[in-house]
Amino acid sequence: MTPKDTEVWEPVPPVVATPKDQAPSDAIVLFDGTNLDAWEPAKRPGEKAEWIVGGGTFTVNKPAGNIQTKQRFEDYQLHLEYYIPKDIDGEEQGRGNSGLFLASTGPNDEGYEFQILDSYENRTYSNGQLGSIYKQFIPLANPARKPGEWQSIDLVWTAPKFGTDGSLISPAKITAFINNVLVHNNVELKGETFYIGHPVYKAHGPSPIKLQSHGDPSKPISFRNIWVRELNK
Repeated sequence: MTPKDTEVWEPVPPVVATPKDQAPSDAIVLFDGTNLDAWEPAKRPGEKAEWIVGGGTFTVNKPAGNIQTKQRFEDYQLHLEYYIPKDIDGEEQGRGNSGLFLASTGPNDEGYEFQILDSYENRTYSNGQLGSIYKQFIPLANPARKPGEWQSIDLVWTAPKFGTDGSLISPAKITAFINNVLVHNNVELKGETFYIGHPVYKAHGPSPIKLQSHGDPSKPISFRNIWVRELNK
């Protein structure tokens, strides 16, 4: 054999430009710092999202409820940055709580929740802290920064696949980093998130990404630089 016998030239991977501090060239920008045009109220699809935009960020408007993307997704790569207020108060689940639903299956808290929470010197149950797959999997580490600093989430989501009869063919999977630290490595989810009870799957197709307006009384958190890259298209 020669070296050429094991060289493969096709297909050629597509070029993806990665400008510094910007989304990749093939990404769908979900928030560019100016408006929430890519989002809608989870309970009132088609209406205007009423969270608060300003200074290149947007902040949870708790009375307005959850918001979700207008576009539906299956498998994707997601980047999101969030900010816990420096003067955050409260404790445990009542401190900087705003879940990220990787696939929303309803207007309230239905779907698969990746927990966003202030877990800097704030102890709570381990499968409910920052970076947990809520009530399912404990994160591999707690990389939370102090309140008052921007933080990042980067993850790869593989949506569950269902047969025509609604049976589960393959479970959802997630690999995730918080502040560049691995917190989940190709974890297979047990089903959708439930606050009370065990996770279970129900058949669904492409779904929105949802951000939670949690009902706790702590100060609302903020977001910026959100983009998604669809995979396996």
